Amino acid sequence: MGFFNCSSAGPGAKGSECQKSCQTLDSQCISAECVSGCVCPDGLLSDGNGGCIKEDLCPCSHNGVYYQPGHVLKVDCNTCTCEGRKWQCTTKQCDGTCAIYGDGHFITFDEKRFTFNGDCEYTLTQDYCSNDQNGTFRVITENIPCGTTGTTCSKAIKLFLGSNEIILADESVKVIKQENGVDVPYQVHSIGLYVVVEAENGLILMWDKRNSLFIKLSSTFQGKVCGLCGNYDGNGKNDFTSRNQEVVVEALEFGNSWKVSPRCPNADVINNPCTVRSYRQSWSLKRCSIITSKVFAACHSQVDPTPFHDACVRDSCACDTGGDCECFCTAVAAYAQACNKAGACIKWRTPHICPLFCDFYNPIGECEWHYNPCGYPCMKTCKNPSGKCSSQIPALEGN
Repeated sequence: MGFFNCSSAGPGAKGSECQKSCQTLDSQCISAECVSGCVCPDGLLSDGNGGCIKEDLCPCSHNGVYYQPGHVLKVDCNTCTCEGRKWQCTTKQCDGTCAIYGDGHFITFDEKRFTFNGDCEYTLTQDYCSNDQNGTFRVITENIPCGTTGTTCSKAIKLFLGSNEIILADESVKVIKQENGVDVPYQVHSIGLYVVVEAENGLILMWDKRNSLFIKLSSTFQGKVCGLCGNYDGNGKNDFTSRNQEVVVEALEFGNSWKVSPRCPNADVINNPCTVRSYRQSWSLKRCSIITSKVFAACHSQVDPTPFHDACVRDSCACDTGGDCECFCTAVAAYAQACNKAGACIKWRTPHICPLFCDFYNPIGECEWHYNPCGYPCMKTCKNPSGKCSSQIPALEGN
């Protein structure tokens, strides 16, 4: 850098106040007066640290973090490379994922967030839409109260897949053969903490045997599904499309429209559980602060912790009839799984915070089972002696 002296410059000269940097290159400088100071030679930019660099050496920004040229980030199924201050990304069609966790928290295929608590059976997603009777699947959740404040949790998941009804409940899988429907081949896997149902039509269900469910659909279903998980058309603004094909504003009206049985009462607005049970708020805030703490620091720039923290506090306040620790653990695990999907593996469980004791399954004197916070890509098992797994199933927490 060199020193620019405004006193020896001509009228209208611009000094250090208009020095371009990697961050301000696209901005127009409006100068009220010339300011003397250090400037870079023509053709170079300030690097923000007292040096000068060429434009093609400028870093790229992502979620408030700067990355050097050549750095590669994975964004869903695409990769982005930093080149000349901008990200150059591949444009593959990615699969969509709907997440349902805790006390009625939803993240739709198009990433719209909402909370809905109803004590009934509800359609999560299906491809029987717009009077189309040629669908292949329907996913239903059966909710029950899990606190005295009106919150509900999922008791069972029912997957109607072709001619089969697959029921996920009580940490087990039950299959009932139906008389009608076409045959849709599928496989059931046990991966880490999850039971995974993988169907050949492009549907994958991942259930943690408790209150978290992830539904993954191939891009061939875009715009062809409906239910509480939205219509998967790339536009989150119309995700609140009710059963009668009307786009509504309120989550309550949207959720009630997807009741399986019209005899079920409509869900009502519930008060903030932390207001109703104020004595639980301080405990919930203290426990859930792990999400915004340095434990998850590596993930904060990848996945916004705020909505997960808020859901954690709400759920921890709501679960006041036993199982409060399970509600807390489910909420934190949901954020950890989102981090895992974004490429940030976080080891957050400890002997005092939501512990998992994989050693329980080890024979005496042996050490075969170990906990892995982000799961192994694939494992050889009695049901999978080849050790070959589907590339469509993401890494899941477990052993």
